[in-house]
Amino acid sequence: MDWGRAKNVLIYAFLLLNMVLGYQLWIDYREQIGSSLDFTSLSESTQRVMEENRIQVLSPIPPETPQLPKIAYTYSVGAQGKPVKLNQPVDTKLIYSDQKELQTALAGQIPNLNQFRHDPLSDKENAFVFRPLVNGEWPLFNVELELFYESQKIEYYRKPVLEIQSTSEVEEQKVLSASKALGTIIERNFIPPKSVVKDIQLGYYGQMFNTDVELAAPAWRFTLDNGEMIYVQGISGDVFTPKTDKIKE
Repeated sequence: MDWGRAKNVLIYAFLLLNMVLGYQLWIDYREQIGSSLDFTSLSESTQRVMEENRIQVLSPIPPETPQLPKIAYTYSVGAQGKPVKLNQPVDTKLIYSDQKELQTALAGQIPNLNQFRHDPLSDKENAFVFRPLVNGEWPLFNVELELFYESQKIEYYRKPVLEIQSTSEVEEQKVLSASKALGTIIERNFIPPKSVVKDIQLGYYGQMFNTDVELAAPAWRFTLDNGEMIYVQGISGDVFTPKTDKIKE
């Protein structure tokens, strides 16, 4: 037997097999991404503007349209004061590995941390940002708890002075769909050409008026690849950004 020739045949066979498997994985990946993003929920006019302006959406488009109330809350930025030093610094790696483990590590030092959720898209230099949760589920984008770190250790925190009023007697209204909100900001050119929408979240947001009681409504937050965040009010459909904190016409 010509072992050299047989060896070459085996090598070519393995190469061909790898090419077939690689192609199949690529097909499966495309199908998975396509199904998770579900661009069919967007109108034809929206998809056409996306193509013309080369806008990409790399985040799944949430299908839910829950019934949510508007909320009232008291919050004072000035009342937070300076950061508070932790009695026992905590490794920053816990932020990324397991938030429950992080909450356990900080439970005795930061009360009610389980009522907040990490918002990595809002993280600052040397500070992790957490958002308070309305009814334990929906982040309040106006308010933040900060965990300050240095040399891979969380050493300080600053917790908001916040009180969310009861919503038991407030009327709940159906939130408009994420696809409709996304279509609004794409077709009305709120998203610049060649931009990428990398995250879509439903939470609460409202204009800050520095009054005793602030108001917030359900809102879809769209985060672009340049870090800009665009909000679409979930009831009225108004579009605004925290840069101007004004409704965009």
